[in-house]
Amino acid sequence: MKTRLIFTFFFSLIGLLSFAQENKEKEAKKEKWKYEPNFMVGFDVLNTGASFFSDRKLYQGFISSRIKNNIHGIIEAGFESNIYNKNSYDAKASGPFLKLGAFYMLAKDPENEFNGFYAGGKAAGSFYTQEYKAVPVRGYGGSSSSVAFPSSTQSSFWLEGTIGGRVQLFESNFYIDVNLQPRYLIFTTKQDDVQPMIVPGFGRSSSKFGVGFAWNIAYKF
Repeated sequence: MKTRLIFTFFFSLIGLLSFAQENKEKEAKKEKWKYEPNFMVGFDVLNTGASFFSDRKLYQGFISSRIKNNIHGIIEAGFESNIYNKNSYDAKASGPFLKLGAFYMLAKDPENEFNGFYAGGKAAGSFYTQEYKAVPVRGYGGSSSSVAFPSSTQSSFWLEGTIGGRVQLFESNFYIDVNLQPRYLIFTTKQDDVQPMIVPGFGRSSSKFGVGFAWNIAYKF
């Protein structure tokens, strides 16, 4: 009788351990991450529209994709042309820029995970052409004058935060995406030690800090 109880207990224990192991393997398979292709493509209509009425010509767009849960990757690219005519400076710059980063959905619609508010960050860079028609210099005896520099190719890099939100337009695949972009310039090349007045994609850079704003129309594929 004791022998039978021992064997019964032994095989019952083996069965429980096997069942637990099978459950662990099933849970591991369920938790295994698998990327499912999804893309949202957007274009900044606000700055594009403003380009028709100002010296700043800014055209930019983005591609984003949900990577896992609430984490989305994003790529932004664009082109900017602008002039700086202030404090005796007369400069212009133009060129493309690129931004790579990710954001996290802080709050989202339970019926649509692409609706909601988000925050994140990006690393950005621009390779552009600049020209100084006038740069103020202090002359002999305190007199003021200016010098000019020929067109040259420069590069700048910065870090950029993003805080914004998305909302679906009715029942369509179109979305409105609005975001604020605080920026900090971390490195720039200089022409004859002159700080660049304009960096495409960053804005006017007489200060290392800047803020951008985008109002996008996006389409989810």
